[in-house]
Amino acid sequence: MTEGLPMEVPVAGLPPRVRIHEVGPRDGLQNEKEVVPTEVKAEFVHRLAAAGLTTVEATSFVHPKWVPQLADAEALFPRLSDIGGVDLPVLVPNERGLDRAVALGARRIAVFASATETFAARNLNRTVEESLAMFEPVVARAKADDVHVRGYLSMCFGDPWEGAVPVRQVVRVARRLMDLGCDELSLGDTIGVATPGHVQELLARLDEEGVPTGAVGVHFHDTYGQALANTLAALQHGVTTVDASAGGLGGCPYAKSATGNLATEDLVWMLHGLGIETGVDLGRLTATSVWMAERLGRPSPSRTVRALAGTASHKES
Repeated sequence: MTEGLPMEVPVAGLPPRVRIHEVGPRDGLQNEKEVVPTEVKAEFVHRLAAAGLTTVEATSFVHPKWVPQLADAEALFPRLSDIGGVDLPVLVPNERGLDRAVALGARRIAVFASATETFAARNLNRTVEESLAMFEPVVARAKADDVHVRGYLSMCFGDPWEGAVPVRQVVRVARRLMDLGCDELSLGDTIGVATPGHVQELLARLDEEGVPTGAVGVHFHDTYGQALANTLAALQHGVTTVDASAGGLGGCPYAKSATGNLATEDLVWMLHGLGIETGVDLGRLTATSVWMAERLGRPSPSRTVRALAGTASHKES
């Protein structure tokens, strides 16, 4: 990396620090056709933690039939027990998934809902209301056991089958998730169609409904090249949690138009240039994504990884 870059030029009104919720090992890998060996996944998580990421979503305790790539959750999670000071949330779809996760020591879980009926049917085989009813005992049991709960909300900005999603519809489901007892809410732009004004409008409406900005994270896909612009719009509103995937890995197996997640390296480059602390070593993170890209047999789509790949590969192989 060239010395002194990115040059730090703060912008007034932005938060001093952002927590990056790294989703590469789960959301990033879940759509890979070739099964990634468990030991490679474990090393991936270890490398991400060593790069300074403090929240790394490790895996998902869904039925193996639905996401074969993550069928090794029981084998993977114990391999991460030596990672200290890093939160390792896992996805759970129902009470059975919760039982499996908690039995292995998971202390942070996530449930995943949809703002639209079509995606709820395709992803969860339920209506929106039926899915919320399914999550209710999961969240209640988790909270009774002092387990942190994140609520993912997909299709917040657009749906490939239903088109534009009314903001009021998203706010209604978001409010329901918080009322169930979720500690935080991640707003998903699953097919990457959001624009900055749309982001700020949704956040403003959530404010009006009593959903605190401090409990909100944003999860942008970069289908139309808007992920960083949308992230900046969220930061201007006061959001301090941003989901991203190392190397830009990811997509959604149930929404074919969902391309890769916002690359963590691209996010870190922007945040560091704005003088916002992340705790992330960009060189080590880039090297990690280069390492994973080699194991997947293709280059990373992240522009920052590509720009820094030579330096990163030299620093850490």
